[in-house]
Amino acid sequence: MPLAAATWLTVAALLGASAVIAGALGSHALDIVAPDHYARANQYHLIHALALLAVSVLGAARGFDPALHLAATLFVAGMVLFCGRLYGLGLGAPLLPGFAAPVGGTLLILGWLALAVSPWLGDNGG
Repeated sequence: MPLAAATWLTVAALLGASAVIAGALGSHALDIVAPDHYARANQYHLIHALALLAVSVLGAARGFDPALHLAATLFVAGMVLFCGRLYGLGLGAPLLPGFAAPVGGTLLILGWLALAVSPWLGDNGG
């Protein structure tokens, strides 16, 4: 497995595990101030961990692919900003500035778009 694919697979697995842990903590152990924000953060966290897993599988099949690497990077950055902001709001302690959620959401969208064009770019385009 190429190093980039292995790295993104590891990151995807850790983000998936952390999404499940955050969901369990939110359900059983934390004092959630804004449950809707926390639940939305957890949902996007898990969905994008799975998207990152798909990117790593594609990367393993294709070898290094700059568009897939870009998609993975955008997914992780978007998750940190978007989910981090919503988790903070859910816990009553906004840890990131107000622009973090829209910027993070934009990065998630750009990650999906990078994934969409990846088959059509470069030598790995099929």
